[in-house]
Amino acid sequence: MTTGRLAEKTAVIIGGGQTPGATMGNGRAVALTFAHEGAHVLVVDRDLDSAEETAELIRKDGGRAAAHRADITVEGDCAAVPDTAVAVLGHVDILHNNVGIVPGGRTEDLSGDLWRQGFEINLTGMWMTCKYMLPHMRERGTGAIINISSLAGLLPGGGAIAYSTSKAAVNAMTRSLALEYAPHGVRVNCVAPGIVDTPMGVDNVARATGASRDEVAAQRAAMIPMGHQGTSWDVANAALFLASDEAAFVTGVVLPVDGGSSLRGAPGQ
Repeated sequence: MTTGRLAEKTAVIIGGGQTPGATMGNGRAVALTFAHEGAHVLVVDRDLDSAEETAELIRKDGGRAAAHRADITVEGDCAAVPDTAVAVLGHVDILHNNVGIVPGGRTEDLSGDLWRQGFEINLTGMWMTCKYMLPHMRERGTGAIINISSLAGLLPGGGAIAYSTSKAAVNAMTRSLALEYAPHGVRVNCVAPGIVDTPMGVDNVARATGASRDEVAAQRAAMIPMGHQGTSWDVANAALFLASDEAAFVTGVVLPVDGGSSLRGAPGQ
């Protein structure tokens, strides 16, 4: 029998591939952590090769995983995920939503297209993956959904209004879903990472600005009360708690994982 905090459970990880970079992304870290704790995992990403890389890492570690391609901006892809998940996993205990982008730009410089893209990916896509998975969980009378938000949704910073606003909407959506589905045994919670050392947070910024990775990492670390960036494993461990039976009486929570940044209002991504 499989052992671990998620023993005999199944999990769908949306955004379980990752952007190329020197460190591990949150989605991949969550997939590996859930599998290590006993879950049978379906790794979903719009980049099938990247999803398969994650699944192969899990299998090499002795876990169970399969990969599936879906683009969460395409409603048909979102609608198909539960059927694929049931075919592969048998049922779904956990849905983890990790897809997001950081559309930059202050209000006067931000295009309408970029604003809409930020909401389409950060909010609407997440809503659709929930929408199509929730009937399955409701019928079974059990389930856990974890949405990845951001500290920016709690403490908006200048220059990223589309990101902050869309992530604040993710927090509100999470609480609304938690209340709506609590009578059906489905828990819905949110993790709000602060400044974390991921390819999206560091490598993408370094490429865009021409700075070195070390320079970007040092600038980010200096913003945090604890004096260093978090890691994707910090985010994965928070998600693991919310997915596990240890959080059986926890729903509608937005959990900051931020090294104390929210204590002094430092911006986070």
